[in-house]
Amino acid sequence: MSPGGPDETGAGFDAGGSKTRHADGAGVASTTRPQLAHRAYTGVWSFLVRWFKVPEQPPTLPTSPGETFASFRPSPEYLRYLKCLFWIALLAIDVVLTALWIAATIALIASGLWFLAIPLAPIALAVIILPDIVAYVGIHLRYDTTWYVMTSRSIRVRHGIWIIRELTLTFENVQNVRLHQGPIERAFGIASVLVETAGGGGMGAKGQPAAIGHHASIDGVTNAEEIRDQIMARVRQSRAAGLGDERDHASAAIPGRGPAAAGSGLSERQLQLLRSIRDELRATVRAAAR
Repeated sequence: MSPGGPDETGAGFDAGGSKTRHADGAGVASTTRPQLAHRAYTGVWSFLVRWFKVPEQPPTLPTSPGETFASFRPSPEYLRYLKCLFWIALLAIDVVLTALWIAATIALIASGLWFLAIPLAPIALAVIILPDIVAYVGIHLRYDTTWYVMTSRSIRVRHGIWIIRELTLTFENVQNVRLHQGPIERAFGIASVLVETAGGGGMGAKGQPAAIGHHASIDGVTNAEEIRDQIMARVRQSRAAGLGDERDHASAAIPGRGPAAAGSGLSERQLQLLRSIRDELRATVRAAAR
């Protein structure tokens, strides 16, 4: 992400407060501190983005001429939601670690080993503070690496910090779309859209067929119902159109070359799996060409 990324999402700073101007000296001080903090944060953030090689652009998907293409990211409220979870976990864990540190220090002093309590202090502080810093940075990296891309035929989700993962689901394989919103998410006005696909033709234990399904989670969006409705509409459109590719429909008129051609021996589920592989290969070729 560009250094401007944290500024656009808030990144823990009060954007409204930084724009407020007051005539008195207190107002000047209140606006200077956020500005200095923002500059320091932007510099550190730029270094981390280059170090982790965070992709600056959203992922791509193969599209036909005239096909719709939309890319979007989680709402800034999702970043605040992650920070809220961070502070809750930090309070619970750090209280326990601090209590253990104090108890160990008292035990050492009571047993006459007070000199061991001195080197214990910096070790305890490092154990308490350093993981918090790493986790806080990880929250921002997680937010900045999350992208959602949707076309009329498929959806792609990118996420990850150290390892960037991308998952592509074709609407032809989607079996269920549901919403998830916990109490804390509800307080921030966000929700998740869970997209689930049908099982494939994998093999389970003892050589028995096993259902292999995938699911994608569109997290931290404020228009979850709208996204769900769009996905369901495209699922219905894809199923009504079969392959969703005009060239495949044209080939259906040629004997022996239709989507369920005689002599192919392929079921509809196997054809759906081949379509997913086809779309993945197209995306890989386009990415390699760049």
